[in-house]
Amino acid sequence: MNGPKTHLWIRAESRPNEERVGITPAGVASLIERGFRVTIEDSATRVMPAAGFVEAGAELAPEGSWPEAPRDAIIFGLKELPEAETPLVHRHIMFGHAYKGQEAGQRLLKRFAQGGGALYDLEYLVAENGRRVAAFGYWAGYAGAAVSLFAWADQKKGGTCAPVSTWKNSEALQADLKAALDSAQETRPNAIVIGALGRVGTGASDLCEQMGVEVTKWDMAETASGGPFPEVLDHDLFFNCILAAPGCPVFVPAEAKTAPRRLSVIGDVACDPQSDFSPVKVYDLETSWEAPVVRAHDDPVLDVMAIDNLPSLLPLESSEDFAAQLLPHLQTLNAIDDGVWGRAFATYLEHKPEVSA
Repeated sequence: MNGPKTHLWIRAESRPNEERVGITPAGVASLIERGFRVTIEDSATRVMPAAGFVEAGAELAPEGSWPEAPRDAIIFGLKELPEAETPLVHRHIMFGHAYKGQEAGQRLLKRFAQGGGALYDLEYLVAENGRRVAAFGYWAGYAGAAVSLFAWADQKKGGTCAPVSTWKNSEALQADLKAALDSAQETRPNAIVIGALGRVGTGASDLCEQMGVEVTKWDMAETASGGPFPEVLDHDLFFNCILAAPGCPVFVPAEAKTAPRRLSVIGDVACDPQSDFSPVKVYDLETSWEAPVVRAHDDPVLDVMAIDNLPSLLPLESSEDFAAQLLPHLQTLNAIDDGVWGRAFATYLEHKPEVSA
């Protein structure tokens, strides 16, 4: 006798400026062919309209209705849940940002512990070798480098970086950025990328090279000494493309603000300023689409770009890329205790707080 169908509930994103989705209509069709039940919440902002998912066989639910979903449904989103105190009773797939001591993350974990739900954090969805199976990294690096170069061009014109919004595709972004750089009436800057061999660093390097920006590419071999790294200050732009973790070297210490330097823009693409392990020590809060940079120092000028949802600036391309990476693993959700899902759950249990009955 067949058991109940695995039920995947795709929630609408509640965060402003978030148009991405982690699965395509074709992906939904493939799950349904495998016997899954799929529900899609309506959304006025999702880059792929709900109608396409419904045509693929998904059931339609009102936006934000996931708290009333059947208890056995697996809730799938990308970014954070709305802040609340209510216990979380479902299993959730998302980027939780909860395992590095973040204050909001600790509150989230407490809600799971109180409700008996569980977090399957996409950042910790890994193969047996520990490598992440799906990531937005390439498009984070690509968009982060672009916004940082917009900031550099605006600096050269005596201002700070103007607000940003979504681009239809990477070609449209390239056209706008080339115009901005040309209008700065400067020769192209140079940049150093830390983590250049990874997905994030590759995206940042590709964008720079498309714009005629000379790139110094560093990875583990070049940073093994642990620092200090005066070379960072000798470039116009610095891109941090590695995640904060214990043992991570400091690439931009606090004293870099007043040190002699060529550096005027930092693109902290990894963007974890509130972690004790952050390698960039000249700022402490994320930036936003409305204010893409924070001015860390006035003379000489130092701006930091630290937007934490960079791939959302290119929502269609980044969604399609991520969905293609993740789909083979979503297809195994009917065995959620095993493989990548079992490892993700074990990671949750390692961080799950104790709560009183």
